[in-house]
Amino acid sequence: MTEPNHDAPPTADTGGHVTLVGRLRAYFFAGVLITAPISITFYIAWLFVDFVDRQVTPLLPASMNPALWGVHGFGLLLVVAALTVVGALTAGFLGRVWLRFSEAIMQRTPVLRGIYSAVKQIFETVLAQKSQAFREVVLIEYPRRGIWTVAFITGQTVGAISRPVGIDLVNVFVPTTPNPTSGFLLFLPRSDVHLLDLSVEDGLKLVISGGIVAPPERRPVDDWENIPMA
Repeated sequence: MTEPNHDAPPTADTGGHVTLVGRLRAYFFAGVLITAPISITFYIAWLFVDFVDRQVTPLLPASMNPALWGVHGFGLLLVVAALTVVGALTAGFLGRVWLRFSEAIMQRTPVLRGIYSAVKQIFETVLAQKSQAFREVVLIEYPRRGIWTVAFITGQTVGAISRPVGIDLVNVFVPTTPNPTSGFLLFLPRSDVHLLDLSVEDGLKLVISGGIVAPPERRPVDDWENIPMA
């Protein structure tokens, strides 16, 4: 008959202690995941509002200084209102004449014309309602064969770029992580570009998170004809 081992440690208590610590640690990280994105978003928004206020309020008379009333965001509201008024004025005949005149001056200025053209094209691509800066999420082999990366189709390669090559190319933008506003522009044959079942928003989440946020499949994409390239 085997006698009980009185020297064995109390495994039940030890296991309970480890479980409690692990559970508290899981709760802590869950709290971080919930509060950090919200807090950082509000903090960045507050910095932006405060920056605009500090740029606008010195231009106002002392009696209209919103700091005296304890109101924040008044400068941002003024900027939004001013931009709306400018947009409304340029929609009229005189506004279009003034816009063409100012653009003509900018295009004739040696240094400023390059900057103006690039900035205008970027804003028209990103902000225009009829434009889609990123059309589809794709997978390509980059920077070499055997290494795959997520990229975005930005359009059809036309003109002076596609003519010397003589094959059907597409414009592909390869973003960097975690800042997708910087990256590399590539011109690839359609056969080297593999469409993914992801929306553009899910693709950006994947890039920004460094692969931590893995989005689910959205829909099957296997038809190039359904992708707008204009």
